[in-house]
Amino acid sequence: MSEIVIETVRLWVQRLVVDLNLCPFARSEEQLLAALQAELERLERDAAIETTLLIHPHVLQHFYDYNQFLDVADQLLVQMQLDGVYQIASFHPQYQFAGTMPDDAENYSNRSPYPLLHLLREDSLERAIASYPDVEQIPERNIALMNRLGSDKLKALLDSCVGAAGAADG
Repeated sequence: MSEIVIETVRLWVQRLVVDLNLCPFARSEEQLLAALQAELERLERDAAIETTLLIHPHVLQHFYDYNQFLDVADQLLVQMQLDGVYQIASFHPQYQFAGTMPDDAENYSNRSPYPLLHLLREDSLERAIASYPDVEQIPERNIALMNRLGSDKLKALLDSCVGAAGAADG
């Protein structure tokens, strides 16, 4: 995987996911689905792995197609009898929540430099939720934070991840 892609996502995780306290190359949807299945099988084999990111910069560039693929990914969880064992959190450069406009700041809580799937163990997530006060307030807090920062600042933060990763590679 390109060092620029990895560094870009690492910076995005740090600057947007961690700092703001938000909680194999596939070239076709079929290859991505196979990579997702392989990653789920790897998680099943190794209980020490709590979470993993499946970065796929060459497929599902349009959010509509990506969103459709999420249904296929959820079906795979059911087929593998892993529904309720793993959760798939979704991130995309054009992420848009239902009922929002494309440029609404709150969409940036799920925007990333590249399309990616975040696979989480549900039991780990449940433990984290149990130890976090007012977990129900997280979405509202994130929306308020995104709106306070504004789309322009959030876009600049996201773009800075791509720019910084490119500079680090060159």
